[in-house]
Amino acid sequence: MRQANPGNGSHRKRGFQLKANRTAWIAGAALTCTLAGFATVGISAASTPSAAPSATPTALPTDGGRRADPSDGGATGIVQSTSSSGFTLKTATGVTVTVSDNASTTFLKNNHHTSAKAVKKGTSVLVLGLVDSADITAAKVVVQPHGDGGAAAAEAAGVIPFQQGTPSPDKSVGTIPDYTEGEGTIQTGAVAYKATTAAQAVVPGGIVDRVVRLADGEYEVHNISINWPHHLFVNKDFKVVGYE
Repeated sequence: MRQANPGNGSHRKRGFQLKANRTAWIAGAALTCTLAGFATVGISAASTPSAAPSATPTALPTDGGRRADPSDGGATGIVQSTSSSGFTLKTATGVTVTVSDNASTTFLKNNHHTSAKAVKKGTSVLVLGLVDSADITAAKVVVQPHGDGGAAAAEAAGVIPFQQGTPSPDKSVGTIPDYTEGEGTIQTGAVAYKATTAAQAVVPGGIVDRVVRLADGEYEVHNISINWPHHLFVNKDFKVVGYE
């Protein structure tokens, strides 16, 4: 482990040997990667985010690589519309996410079970489930009565919204592990959701499309649909220790 410095993003080897219960080849660097107040974070201050994009961001990678296969992750945002089959939300950086729910979806509010009726337009929510680009099949929806959709946390973390043609900055915050991008074991279910919740509490605004357990037992939480940061690192205690 080492402390990361701005402009130091070239230390990683590049590899594509990602292993999982469902094995998948993962695209390389993509235009990628809340319970606010529920995560303890050991990181330093980040830079101020850039201006919001002029067009609705896309969740698709733009590096020419194929998308990751659907994996467990999630997103935080403000509900824009509801229907009998789910709802749409908009993240703090303006990314629109389509959420589908079903009979097995769990809804929580103030740590108590509730119903889908608690999800209303203008409500702040954290959605956890199976992520396929900008679509999430929800396993759990956490209603945040006093939430802002992650806006304050995204600003504090210096999240940079997606802008077509704008390169991602080569910078990092906190402690970044020595790891090979593309290697590790994709996590599913409770572990993936716990890591996603921790990451979204600190750096919301994008969509977590997978959680990977690294060789040292920590987790890389991978974000799409924002220019920065793409990778968040969560330790074994599910606390964010760094991002780049």
